Amino acid sequence: MIGDEEAIASVLNRLRRAQGQLAGVISMIEDGRECKDIVTQLAAVSKALDRAGFKIIVTGLRECVVGAEVDGRAPELDQEQLEKLFLALA
Repeated sequence: MIGDEEAIASVLNRLRRAQGQLAGVISMIEDGRECKDIVTQLAAVSKALDRAGFKIIVTGLRECVVGAEVDGRAPELDQEQLEKLFLALA
């Protein structure tokens, strides 16, 4: 993954949190918990995954665009590719 160690740690932290929340959702379904509670937790999992995805994109943008300007090289992703990445999470 592109990015500094702090960004990678942040993404991994979000993904581990989502993994724990998803395990909780599975347990809730197995235990026959209320639909409202399950949906609330499922929404939290979805949000955690979205935030991890956006963090990956932002980190990549910083590396590709800002890093390219500093190094004098062409950005690795063009506008259309960046737009597709964002829309993939929408």
